[in-house]
Amino acid sequence: MPDPVGTVLLAAGRGTRFGASPKLLSPLDGKPLVRHAAEAALAADLGPVVAVLGHAAAEVRAALAGLPLTLVENPDYAAGLSTSLRAGLGALPEMVPAAFVLLGDMPRIGPGLLVRLAEAFRSAPVAPCAVVPVRDGQRGNPVLLNRHLLGPGLAGLTGDRGAGPLLARRDDVLDVPVDEAGVLIDVDTPAALADLSVKDRDGAV
Repeated sequence: MPDPVGTVLLAAGRGTRFGASPKLLSPLDGKPLVRHAAEAALAADLGPVVAVLGHAAAEVRAALAGLPLTLVENPDYAAGLSTSLRAGLGALPEMVPAAFVLLGDMPRIGPGLLVRLAEAFRSAPVAPCAVVPVRDGQRGNPVLLNRHLLGPGLAGLTGDRGAGPLLARRDDVLDVPVDEAGVLIDVDTPAALADLSVKDRDGAV
């Protein structure tokens, strides 16, 4: 049996650019935005999935009802993404050596992509500190983090930052070219959500 790969689903942010209504609860294809990412992580069946809640926690919890994942509330979510990342990683079992950081506003990440990135991590001759999907020369998300190699750095993150600053200083990041446009698609505004829905309808995604 290969080592499990966990997932930290970040679903705590305020999404201020989206307006007054909680972004992650906005419907897409008949379900809340955040549920798309959660279902993809569970369908990949790689290891435990932890969802970090903060803003509109009760509503997001309801949107994820019935899914076999661990829910963690981050009371410090307003202090930035780093606090949610630490909370999520801290809720994973220590025996899980690596974990995806999956953003709740990226609904076009499929389970097949997660499996492929996990396989790249497991089959690398030398364990990378992270695995990152790359499309059209751009690094995207989700990022798979090696908890053993990055643990101290991740524990020291502050503010509204993820692992990006840590990875920028390292030469052991494994970039994996992918075809999926979803690695570069997040939903920050109502217009972006409407555009994604139109593309789906027209068969462009």
